[in-house]
Amino acid sequence: MAVTEFKPTKIPLPRYTGIDKNRFLQEIYPLRKPAVLQDLDLGVCKSKWTLDYMSRKGGGHEVKIHVSELPQLNFIKKNFLYRSLPFDVFVHRAAEDKHTDFFISEDEKYYLRSLGEDPRKDIADINKQFPELAADIKIPEFFEKDQFFSSVFRISSPGLQLWTHYDVMDNLLIQVTGRKRVVLYSPRDAPFLYLSGDKSEVLDVDNPDLSMYPLFSQALRYECTLEAGDVLFIPALWFHNTVAEEFGVGVNVFWKHLPSECYDKTDTYGNKDPTAASRAVQILDRALKTLDELPEEYRDFYARKMVLRIQSKSYSTNFE
Repeated sequence: MAVTEFKPTKIPLPRYTGIDKNRFLQEIYPLRKPAVLQDLDLGVCKSKWTLDYMSRKGGGHEVKIHVSELPQLNFIKKNFLYRSLPFDVFVHRAAEDKHTDFFISEDEKYYLRSLGEDPRKDIADINKQFPELAADIKIPEFFEKDQFFSSVFRISSPGLQLWTHYDVMDNLLIQVTGRKRVVLYSPRDAPFLYLSGDKSEVLDVDNPDLSMYPLFSQALRYECTLEAGDVLFIPALWFHNTVAEEFGVGVNVFWKHLPSECYDKTDTYGNKDPTAASRAVQILDRALKTLDELPEEYRDFYARKMVLRIQSKSYSTNFE
């Protein structure tokens, strides 16, 4: 429970209709801010993707899923199990409020983030893993074909909340069925989010423990509710936290907006930092370890000088 009343200002995301590739690239993309795109032609998926249809077309091949007793998934503390189910069984279970067949309890929640055939080597691509379902959806062609990275099924039990995290590539979240709330934070607010890798330690963004995370109240909260057929543009590095207000199916499409050589070639999930960023962090870690050789007052002084060096660079943020 929070020890201080928390009532953040919720900044609504802009919504656009009548968007094609040219308008997207000219009016929305250069702003590097999230936006909801409505009334796009997504094909027949919105009407066809019922439970029975998805079960029949998706087939019985095994999918790896997250299973949790709690509705708030915590990737840092791993409050979930990894289990496998046939896809047709999984979609029916995920839509249930109570389960007669279960792993932990009748109230357990399910989450699928689809994977490649070999997750260590292959990216998720619905055209390869779910070809019959892929035929129903039209991916908005707002990027060049050689920029495509992955297309990922996201299927959640009603009420399930996914941890706050960022991705290193731009993406479109296509909400095909169901309703989903999305809360987002700017990359500039990273100092207030208590990061562990690409994830925030603040699990409950609606009722955070401000005694543990006092700076979190300074993070500006952007928010939208996606209805079936809405598409959310999430620029790289924007933090996002989702709640499935209903059972629903979404498809994330990620693409490389930086040159291909900037990305880690071993990254099949799209969440490893660019190679230059990883090298910089390693260098920083070595520098901080070197400072440990000095007495405390010297460590403090030279660490502050390092911070000033970073702030003086033209690319440093002003945090406004």
